[in-house]
Amino acid sequence: MQSRSYAGGAGSAGPAEQEVPGIPLGNGTTVSTKIVVAGGFGVGKTTFVGAVSEITPLTTEALMTQASSGVDDLTDTPDKVTTTVAMDFGRISLETDLVLYLFGTPGQQRFWFMWDDLVRGAIGAVVLADTRRLADSFPALDYFEGCGLPFVVAVNQFDGAPRYSAEAVRDALAVPDQVPVLICDARERTSVVDTLLTLVTHALDVDAAREPQPAAQAHAPVE
Repeated sequence: MQSRSYAGGAGSAGPAEQEVPGIPLGNGTTVSTKIVVAGGFGVGKTTFVGAVSEITPLTTEALMTQASSGVDDLTDTPDKVTTTVAMDFGRISLETDLVLYLFGTPGQQRFWFMWDDLVRGAIGAVVLADTRRLADSFPALDYFEGCGLPFVVAVNQFDGAPRYSAEAVRDALAVPDQVPVLICDARERTSVVDTLLTLVTHALDVDAAREPQPAAQAHAPVE
């Protein structure tokens, strides 16, 4: 996937909400933010969103037909019969003043044209990886590196898949040291929440580092 320009911009917020990047104010104000969940075909994005959403997740799953035969590789996911054709959407509230809106991207190359719209206004992304198909993670990694959106890599532990350490996956994917890489289970709520918290912390750190530093104040020489 070729890197495309990122057009940031936050959507409108209700009277009790403030857009982030930012830190919860702790005074009754709710901070809301958008997070993108990306990765290759069949890597667990729909499962990831559904594991934590406090509302019934919006999914755009369609039955796979013979038209996708030879296009979508089902070698490692033979039981997969549906695929996301637009996006997944869910919401989770952390504590009482932080709301995360989760947007899952479609994984197949023919749907990549939607990504620019899906990431607009997001503060960061989770890139899900499958150790059986690590190369499928490269398009998402290239995209987020190219547009400058903070991201973390979460290795989804599929039953029967090879187990590798986070650092081994980092080396295999050439992920920079400052980008968190962690092991997760997209079926487990606690694991998904930990991944999201890691991303929010990382996104805030990146945002703080990007803020221009005040210029040093010049002093008159002492005579």
